[in-house]
Amino acid sequence: MSLIKYVLRRVALILPILLGVTIVMFTLTYLLPGDPALVRLGGSPAFSQIEKMREKMGLDKPVYIQYLIYMRDLLSGDLGICWVTDRPVLEDLKVRFPATLELALCGFMIAVITGIPMGVVSAIRRNRLIDHFSRVISISGLSIPLFWLGLIFIYVFYFSLNWSPAPIGRLDPGLGPPKTITGMYIIDSVLTGNWVTLRSSFMHLILPAATLALINLAPIARMVRSTMLDTLGSEYIRMERAAGIPNREVYKDALRNSMIPILTITGLVFGYMMAGIIVLEQVFSWPGMGLYALQAMEASDNDPMQAYILIMALTFISINLVVDILYAAIDPRIRYK
Repeated sequence: MSLIKYVLRRVALILPILLGVTIVMFTLTYLLPGDPALVRLGGSPAFSQIEKMREKMGLDKPVYIQYLIYMRDLLSGDLGICWVTDRPVLEDLKVRFPATLELALCGFMIAVITGIPMGVVSAIRRNRLIDHFSRVISISGLSIPLFWLGLIFIYVFYFSLNWSPAPIGRLDPGLGPPKTITGMYIIDSVLTGNWVTLRSSFMHLILPAATLALINLAPIARMVRSTMLDTLGSEYIRMERAAGIPNREVYKDALRNSMIPILTITGLVFGYMMAGIIVLEQVFSWPGMGLYALQAMEASDNDPMQAYILIMALTFISINLVVDILYAAIDPRIRYK
């Protein structure tokens, strides 16, 4: 099967997967305790007011009718209304999704740029000082909670050293965002030549991105080290050493043949970053999609929560598809059948 046919088949499979996600998601939100109509009205409304609100929200209809209405609105691009902001969810996500994506991409790049070399050096210098240091960093990253590390970074770099700006969003108070092109402030600031905003957005981004990267470089470094050790002990590597091939070329070949599991773990790491960033956005008051979903959860607002879950599911599906396609680019022996 050609790569194009494989991609088309995988894209076709996305639809039933997303359908299953919507069914599970809608069922879970329906089973949550509490009456959304009562939550939306607030206070102590009369029974007649609650009934009118339930009718307005469609909660008086059978659950399967509610699901069909939800799917009809979803297919038309209507994700509902957020009670907290009193705006369409889609409009809120257009502003907040780029903020989450910018933070996740920055943290991911730091994790990959740091984690892969750390794992390679750790495998080459096995049981030496650099290897022990790398393993300590990896174990720390796997065991330290994300929110706790973020709070420690805020205390050290903001309160104690005053190197970082206050964790109150993406820009300094009184500074407006750049002209919207992508929604990611650093890219938009560069494209529009807004260097003041670029500096402010970079300074606000670096601390949460470093926190995210330090936690997530651990699985990357551990996987690189493990696969590199297996590859360096293989027969063809011993043959290369016996043939007098320079160590630099040997290590390049070993890394190239270790890229399949490394690519897999990096794809998973990025997916977990996007899904788990909700905690970090709360710690740093980052106005992204995760904080938006958390506020909706606290207010028992179903529409933003459903949109968040749906986007996360689509993100994981897209990442898996991209990783599968990249397999063939990295290893020409792979054939799609």
